[in-house]
Amino acid sequence: MSTLEIAREAPGVDGPNADTLARDAARERRRLLGLSLPALVLVGLLLVLPVGWLFYLSVVDQDAYSLVHYQRLVQEPAYVTILWNTVKVSVLVTVICVLLGYPLAYLLAQLPPRAANLGLIVVILPLWTALLVRTYAWLVLLQRRGLVNTLLVNLGLAAEPIPLVHNMTGTVIGMTHILLPFLVLPLYASMRAIDPDYVRAAAGLGASPIRAFRQVFLPLSLPGLTAGLLLVFVLCLGFYVTPALLGGGKTYLVAMKIEQNVNTYFAWGASSSLAVVLLVSVGLLFAVLHRVFAIPRLFGIR
Repeated sequence: MSTLEIAREAPGVDGPNADTLARDAARERRRLLGLSLPALVLVGLLLVLPVGWLFYLSVVDQDAYSLVHYQRLVQEPAYVTILWNTVKVSVLVTVICVLLGYPLAYLLAQLPPRAANLGLIVVILPLWTALLVRTYAWLVLLQRRGLVNTLLVNLGLAAEPIPLVHNMTGTVIGMTHILLPFLVLPLYASMRAIDPDYVRAAAGLGASPIRAFRQVFLPLSLPGLTAGLLLVFVLCLGFYVTPALLGGGKTYLVAMKIEQNVNTYFAWGASSSLAVVLLVSVGLLFAVLHRVFAIPRLFGIR
């Protein structure tokens, strides 16, 4: 136990021992601060400074402070549509990931360890493939003469090829496939940590399997589910490659608009305001969830 922990757990100590304990605690604080200083400087240079510069660019127009960039986000219909599309696609992908990921994580959690490990490898395997490769693979599969449309037509499920790419459908399919592991992994870890005796005890008290799941297993798995939801939704807000390729320019999200403003129009102020809106939205989301669940506990940090 460190001196700081002893000082915290023994606040009522007085006399010479209290002075010695206080000096040791102060010395330990200075030593910890000295050890943390290089990391703090690095975080300041790589995170605080760029984010601060981002905020500055978003409130400057023609060398004067102005909120014109933020006014544009509210007044111009194109920006409102892009922000709405981003939220809509993010919510849709998150919901589909939950509908697919929860049963999958539950199945893996019920399997013996060896079979569960094999299942996890199948879940993680796509993460070892480049994002661009996976996106182009979906482009090949979903195109008009791709494997999916060919099967649908040959099986008589569709009279003619269905437009599955270069629209929101293709974007949502591709993003769901890519982001599904980010929901399954924390959810599986949370489910695996649930003691099976709790469910057995509920069954022993007369609860049906559905009631035992609803009243015992589901509440205990909520921290993992919330962590997965948070990861998927936040990643969706800033997704670029997959919507750009599978959306074909018809599904326009915030990340694509930021790229266009910077590389085509050199409008750093407009891009910065969009980035700040995303950053503040994610921060507010974290703050709300932290009040409800305590974010560090969701990721297993005590």
